[in-house]
Amino acid sequence: MSLLEIKNLKVSINNKKIIKGLNLTVNASEVHAIMGPNGTGKSTLASVIAGRDVFTVTDGSIHYKDKDLLSMAVEDRSREGIFLGFQYPVEIPGVSMTNFMKTAVDEHRKYNHLPALTAVEFLRLMDEKKKMVEIQSNLTNRSVNEGFSGGEKKRNEIFQMAMLEPTLAILDETDSGLDIDALKIVANGVNKLRRADNAFIVITHYQRLLDYIVPDFVHVLFEGRIVKSGGKELAYELESKGYDWIKQELENQ
Repeated sequence: MSLLEIKNLKVSINNKKIIKGLNLTVNASEVHAIMGPNGTGKSTLASVIAGRDVFTVTDGSIHYKDKDLLSMAVEDRSREGIFLGFQYPVEIPGVSMTNFMKTAVDEHRKYNHLPALTAVEFLRLMDEKKKMVEIQSNLTNRSVNEGFSGGEKKRNEIFQMAMLEPTLAILDETDSGLDIDALKIVANGVNKLRRADNAFIVITHYQRLLDYIVPDFVHVLFEGRIVKSGGKELAYELESKGYDWIKQELENQ
């Protein structure tokens, strides 16, 4: 089943063209890795799918579960099961993780015509998900990301994803700044959350993350377009040859 269908997407910011005709299909159960050098539109793509309004879509379409995604409010995209893991998660001082997650989970349940969880049910769910993604209990007792290290913020993102159980999760350079132990914990959490009815888009610069989250497809985003797609072996090729190889190949076409 196709979850996400992007056709001829063109996106600008302040009249500068960033995405220049991008096509991508993501089906249920699939993991897609998007790689490419800085400034090619990777984070822009993630932001447009999630609904950030700093960008202008000038052409093309995005359909999610056969619905027009571009016409959805950002909060409805979340309620429909889209999750964005940020490259630089923000701190929310004074808002406890427990209250933050209880509100988010209840809003999703309300949207899907389900009753709110009782306090006992919610705490039981939190304990289950903390164990799943190997997060320390003291992180959830603090304000959202306040005083967290980079690795703790990324683990917290995976915990939030586990709690919300999205249908489409987009991880925007989640591996940025992580040491190998934190990287493994984040990757293990993602792997445990993979199901037959959900999908992941993993945006990364480096092949090392893909040693732990094995993608079904690897796409190279270059100058605003996906110019090459393949299996995991493509990531190894990029690691050994760099992105100049892609540029030279395009020039020779």
